[in-house]
Amino acid sequence: MESSARDQRWGAALWGLLAVLCAVVFLDGLDVSMVGVALPSIQAELGMSTAALQWVVSGYVLGYGGLLLLGGRTADLLGRRRVLLVALGVFAGASLLGGLVDNGALLIAARFVKGVSAAFTAPAALSIITTTFAEGPARNRALSIFTACAASGFSLGLVLSGFLTELGWRWTFLSPVPVALLALFLGSRLIPRNDHRAEGGYDVLGAITITASMLLLVFTVVEAPEVSVTRTALTGAASLGLLALFLWLERRVRHPLIRLGILRAGHLARANVGIMILFGSYIAFQFAAMQYFQNMLGWSALETALAFLPAGLLVAITSTKIGSLADRFGTGKLIAVGTVALIGGYAMFLRADETPSFWGLVFPGMVLLGIAFALSFPSLNIQAVAGVHDDEQGLASGLLNTSGQVGGAVVLAIVTAVLTTGSGDPIATFRSAVVISVVFALVGLGVAISGLRFRSVKEPDRQEKVLETV
Repeated sequence: MESSARDQRWGAALWGLLAVLCAVVFLDGLDVSMVGVALPSIQAELGMSTAALQWVVSGYVLGYGGLLLLGGRTADLLGRRRVLLVALGVFAGASLLGGLVDNGALLIAARFVKGVSAAFTAPAALSIITTTFAEGPARNRALSIFTACAASGFSLGLVLSGFLTELGWRWTFLSPVPVALLALFLGSRLIPRNDHRAEGGYDVLGAITITASMLLLVFTVVEAPEVSVTRTALTGAASLGLLALFLWLERRVRHPLIRLGILRAGHLARANVGIMILFGSYIAFQFAAMQYFQNMLGWSALETALAFLPAGLLVAITSTKIGSLADRFGTGKLIAVGTVALIGGYAMFLRADETPSFWGLVFPGMVLLGIAFALSFPSLNIQAVAGVHDDEQGLASGLLNTSGQVGGAVVLAIVTAVLTTGSGDPIATFRSAVVISVVFALVGLGVAISGLRFRSVKEPDRQEKVLETV
């Protein structure tokens, strides 16, 4: 398979493999966002508070982000095919469970298990692509298609959720089951068995400490408005202590979860910060927008889904073209332009009121957000794996996805705290939540601009030398 991939002519087998991997990542993206429109219905039926409700999102995100590094390393060591298929089976089972529970705590638990399974499918799928397609135009083309499916799943998940929620929120959990089973069946036949395996061991303690640190950090931010300053300081310090322990372990264990030296490559570090801000600011905006559209304006789930449709369509239609644009202009410029669009999209909603104009506010805001994702998401993925050796492709892809999921959990926790402690004016509270996303996006723009001082991702020789020496 590898030799045929390096040939520019893609045969049916290679297209079939890519289609299965795209289906897997589409499901991962879909599951992050598809619960969004259903949240008010879930809250009403299960009697959950706003603070508890955000754990339906954060449970998945933290299970996903907390174990992605271990998932990526496991894929490198055990074989990407095996890890992908086993985790995909767990994903299907957890999806079924989530659609059948009648308790908020059990629903959060099911979401966490789904996130854990996605933590193994996502880096395995991405590293199969990056080790199959040669770096350059072939890989950029494959990655642009792959990331377009991920972004489309994330964007269109909101739209699909609106239609399914009209039937009942449980369908947002049950609908991925047949798709996952079909991908499992086809994957067992199309994914090659002779994938390369790296040598080394596992860093389970590292995975436990980083996951516990992120969980405690989110818990600290969410609970801060309801508890004493002393308790907030103690839990915050404990989170930082676990993070420090993780970093200490990574420098001393024989087979670290993260080879910290990999982040000395500037392009890779900027990609990880960029995805953290892109994903984090948008997950937080999405959560606040659901409250605004449905609880404040009284829109139905379907009306809310249609509001997000322009962004989803833009991502689905244009993302596949980003590979050729990256070849021509470099990823740095595309990320910078995408971040400007991201800021503009959020800023539109700072004018939100009780009677927003769809064509004057909602539509242009969503179009800008669609442009931002279409440009930035594939470019960040291409940038994050450029120059990385095959043995560490699982690590690089896991690190990128971890950054995005952790960013989503942390920024969402901050916005949830703003929503639960806001003033008596719900519109002013929503605007304050949007300001958080704007601020993070502005930081992202600074990071993107700093990368323009360097040559773009189209300098693999230099990047490979950097990665070989760290």
